[in-house]
Amino acid sequence: MNILKILPVLPVLGLLTACSSGSSQPTTLSSVQTQNPWYQQGQKSIAEKLSVLDLKQRSKAKNVIVFLGDGMGISTLTAARILQGQLKGESGEENTLSFEHFPFTGLSKTYNTDQQTPDSAGTMSAIMTGIKTDAGVLSIDETVEKGNCQSAQGHELTTALESAELMGKATGIVSTARITHATPAATYAKSPHRNWENDAKVPESEKACKDIALQLIEFQQTLASKYPNFNSNGIEVILGGGRRNFLPNDIKFNEENPNSETAEGKRKDGRHLINEWRDLYPSGAYVNNQKGLFNQNTLNSSHIFGLFNPSHMRYEQDRSKDTLGEPSLSEMTSVAIDKLAQNSKGYFLMVEAGRIDHSHHAGNAYNALHDTIELSNAVELALSKVDLSETLIIVTADHSHVMTMAGYPKRGNPILGKVVAPNETQPTLMEDGLPYTTLGYLNGRGMHDLKDETDADASYDKPINVGRKDISKIDTAQPGYHQEALHPRGSETHGGEDVGIYAIGPGAHLVSGVNEQNVIYHVMMYASGM
Repeated sequence: MNILKILPVLPVLGLLTACSSGSSQPTTLSSVQTQNPWYQQGQKSIAEKLSVLDLKQRSKAKNVIVFLGDGMGISTLTAARILQGQLKGESGEENTLSFEHFPFTGLSKTYNTDQQTPDSAGTMSAIMTGIKTDAGVLSIDETVEKGNCQSAQGHELTTALESAELMGKATGIVSTARITHATPAATYAKSPHRNWENDAKVPESEKACKDIALQLIEFQQTLASKYPNFNSNGIEVILGGGRRNFLPNDIKFNEENPNSETAEGKRKDGRHLINEWRDLYPSGAYVNNQKGLFNQNTLNSSHIFGLFNPSHMRYEQDRSKDTLGEPSLSEMTSVAIDKLAQNSKGYFLMVEAGRIDHSHHAGNAYNALHDTIELSNAVELALSKVDLSETLIIVTADHSHVMTMAGYPKRGNPILGKVVAPNETQPTLMEDGLPYTTLGYLNGRGMHDLKDETDADASYDKPINVGRKDISKIDTAQPGYHQEALHPRGSETHGGEDVGIYAIGPGAHLVSGVNEQNVIYHVMMYASGM
């Protein structure tokens, strides 16, 4: 029996309805959003949790920070926890990532409305709008036909970031992926196709829809036209990769770094969106490297726009090769919080460790785990900067991956190493007479030994190599090792199981239990009073 069904939740539901529709608080959400069954289910879930937990919220969350580990499933967290401990000279299993100390945890059901195993666009849209939708769609409800611009009209959804803007809060987006990629884009863009990152990607028949990069630049004007009675300062902090989507294709080099031959633009419309952003925010600061980000003039500016790579930013373990000086996720998070905290009304910040996902797709656990550890570092830094009595921090993932932990390795066995059983010194052999690693993938490109190559994506230059391989003489803990995979595929896939939610601060208790993913939005909105 579901205990929630027999508890008296109607009075609480009434309170939520009054708060959302009363005259004391302007309504900014359309009936398309508030009457959607997913939205109403999320509201009911919050009411049920309040009735069961009996925890009185003594303060509202002035600030909300969402940390999103893209592809950071439970097996990834467990392996990263062990690796971090082993890097500190410990056995590893007893180690705890920073956010695993949070007092409240729950699970998130990640499926999209049309897919059992989800994609990042549909999942992040659920987290940002309170409504589940189709795979590949950004902040538009499930009635949309993917890739059909006309079908999206009238079905766009207001995001948590936009609600924060309308309340006068400061807002920020940080990602190690392209800032126009699915996860960060779901905070500000409405697109029937996640791939429309620049105008060249939008089919001629669908040009009525703006590309995602242009939507980011025109965010403030678009919001003002939709909600003329509200004031928006625009997104104060935008930090990530994807510079190519903002530059015309006749620019072969970034104007501030002519030695960067990979920084060519992709836009066909001739628009230089970085310069357009500069015109919109003359007192803002555009930066493209670590040094510029930490310049005192940058923090003193009205807005910060940082694009640190033509495409995705480098993996954390690969940044040492970068002569341009890309900042780390922790460094970007630090600057973002310092800047956003200048607003007395509070702020909303989304921080994505986007490259966890990409390393898994390439079949390389090494970088996926190190980027997860860096996310943990960023959360730890955030904890040192905020007042938890007025700041809600949520750490979660959009989906998992098909990386597993297998065999019976002894405690303290290197998590990236071959399986060695308790009381043994040599690797355990399977029935085929070959050793195997603790970590492996169900599908993907298969085993690759790329020596000390730290870029996980290097495996895409090699033939698919699935199945059992003799790894007896291979150092499986080195950066360039890509784990064995069972089924051949050009890119490893997402997993469909639940992912974790970790929360601390006002309203954190509402993440407890097994949640539909869209409930995370409702937790943020209730806790912050948005």
